[in-house]
Amino acid sequence: MSKHITKIISTALVIMLVLGTAGCSQSTNKSKEFTPKYSSDTTYKLSVAGTYSNFESLESVFERFYTYYPNGEIVYTYLDDYSNTIGQALAGQEPPDIYVVQPWMYGDERFDPLFDGAEVLSDPELNINLDCIRQGLRWEMNDGEILALPVFATSYGMLVNMDIFEKENLEVPKTFGELKETCEKLKAAGYASPVMGADTNTTPGIGYSFAYPMFAKKVKDDRSVEGDLNNLVPSAGEVMREPLTRLKELVDSGCIDIDKCKAEIEDDYNAVIMRFFEGDVPMMICSGDVVSGTKKRESKSEAFTANPFKYDFYVAPSGDDGGYYMDSMSILFSVNKNSDSLDMTNEFIRFLTSEKELGLMAQEKRLITPTKDYSLDEVYASLSGFPEDRTVNFRDTEILDTAVKEFRAAAYAVINGEMTVDEAVAAYGTIAGK
Repeated sequence: MSKHITKIISTALVIMLVLGTAGCSQSTNKSKEFTPKYSSDTTYKLSVAGTYSNFESLESVFERFYTYYPNGEIVYTYLDDYSNTIGQALAGQEPPDIYVVQPWMYGDERFDPLFDGAEVLSDPELNINLDCIRQGLRWEMNDGEILALPVFATSYGMLVNMDIFEKENLEVPKTFGELKETCEKLKAAGYASPVMGADTNTTPGIGYSFAYPMFAKKVKDDRSVEGDLNNLVPSAGEVMREPLTRLKELVDSGCIDIDKCKAEIEDDYNAVIMRFFEGDVPMMICSGDVVSGTKKRESKSEAFTANPFKYDFYVAPSGDDGGYYMDSMSILFSVNKNSDSLDMTNEFIRFLTSEKELGLMAQEKRLITPTKDYSLDEVYASLSGFPEDRTVNFRDTEILDTAVKEFRAAAYAVINGEMTVDEAVAAYGTIAGK
């Protein structure tokens, strides 16, 4: 039987991605060697549905699984308009064995079938070992059950041209004070805007990527403010003051030239990467999702091809004592508990969920691994051992999208001089709608 990935844009048929959780040693946090549970001549056909139109890293996992079970096929289906079609797929005559879920779906009644129909991956009888997953990314429901496994994680920070720092004999700054000092030295060395980024009112944009982690940390430290923030109570805007003030200080200090960013970076993804690959930007503010596009674009950049350089991803040093690491989920897999091929679906998940396999998937996609071992991709090596007291994960806060949009709009307004910090704080609840 042929092994391939079928990509289908459909609003009727949907097949989503599975949840993996096995193979991680509880005592050493290193992957155990996978031992097949069934005969190698077992025949099977599994279906996975998701949101990526191109999922090459998953295809690689399929191929490695075939070395243990060669007489089967796993088909991946890309579903267009996923939010509106995954429910139909699960209710259809050929529901997926594995499907993608994302944290924002939980609690929305439109997506209740995704969670109601998900297998409990933490069931001891499944023998799925979740220990390789970082504790902050283990998504336990209120009853302690785990219904979805993180496959990719992401964050916010900056791409750093390590060759520039080596050439100028500088260390990557860890605190905001060090950032300002480093930028002064870089400007003296001829780098007009040591920090750059997309001047957009979006998640990968300068304002959000740099300042939101500090905002989230403040909410984590005082959960009592969440209710008013989420309900857009004007007085809750005070929580934005410190991160917005720090963001304005980044601009006023000359670390970043907003006009230069606006003129040279047209969008918050491709243009960010291609501008960084020109090789003259020491630090590029962005999100981990932007970093995921770097590997494929290296060969598309004439400048990078001619003069390649080493680059890494770092947390932006926004705080006096250091930056804040947003350990965020990107994609999760759930298993259809009503799958006709549940045994082999679970076997695939057991194979997938190890530091090795999840790490390889993340490395190929160039997103952050959800496991405890960052070592497979050097780009993210700086995140290893990041201090817990400056880490924020999805369980630490419950900031709703309405509040997120307000902060993002406020950050954009402040760095572009459309609002002062005082004005943005006072206008909380009305900024995003302007």
